Amino acid sequence: MNRVEREAAVRRILEQTPPQVPAGLYDAAVRRGARMLRRRTLARRALWLLLCAAAVAFTVWALTVRPWAEPPSQTTPPVTDW
Repeated sequence: MNRVEREAAVRRILEQTPPQVPAGLYDAAVRRGARMLRRRTLARRALWLLLCAAAVAFTVWALTVRPWAEPPSQTTPPVTDW
């Protein structure tokens, strides 16, 4: 099929009347889209809540354990009675 035949085929397709859409299709698509938006919003909020909870838990853990502080040495006993 050369370029002229392709263009003629496209013109024939575009000149045809579009097929009839079922009556309830638009309403069903709107309901489904709204449901998808609600689910997506709920999932996004749940992930943000989970992220904030993880940040708070990490902060509380870090403040109580203090992993950046060097642990006391256990190799020599403390010096007493000088």
